[in-house]
Amino acid sequence: MSIRVLLIDDHPVVRAGLRSIVESRGFTVVGEASTGEEALAVTSDLRPDVVLCDLRLGAGIDGVETTAALRRMPDAPAVLILTTFDHDAQIIRALEAGAAGYLLKDVDNDTIARAIIDAASGAMVLTPGGDERLIAALRAPRVTLTERERDVLMQVDEGAANKEIAARLFISESTVKTHIVHLLEKLGVASRTAAASEARRLGLL
Repeated sequence: MSIRVLLIDDHPVVRAGLRSIVESRGFTVVGEASTGEEALAVTSDLRPDVVLCDLRLGAGIDGVETTAALRRMPDAPAVLILTTFDHDAQIIRALEAGAAGYLLKDVDNDTIARAIIDAASGAMVLTPGGDERLIAALRAPRVTLTERERDVLMQVDEGAANKEIAARLFISESTVKTHIVHLLEKLGVASRTAAASEARRLGLL
């Protein structure tokens, strides 16, 4: 019986490319979704064996949240994460959420085909060389932000000044400054711009 595959990616061109690869190897693409919400709405009816899911899905829930929700379903499909960034902290979160593994988007077609078969059989799938990357990521210090620090960081990423952040979040400017100091310390950087950049690299934004 052919393995049934659902594709989740917010870029139509990427989905088309994946469909071509998957179908050329004899698997059945039962559907496509551009958002996590759309995928969750159709999964029960489509009954995929394996879901190929991008980590970053634009607006709405991301690949990690989608993975967790899919894995909570009855007869849950295996979820393979697709990502561009091999150092993305969200890979760890996705694995913790129940993903069968991850692939970098630049892997060859044979690797994708083998990964689908392995995921469908219940095996862990790691992109080539991913075992070393995963071990390094697990050993790296985890950066944990409070909900309010994350709120402030998002405003910083948008370029808002302290006064603007205070007004938007209904807190004092001194409180904003305190949060920013904590953010710089946790992220190990010296500037607001660097904080936003590092947070994005770590998958915190």
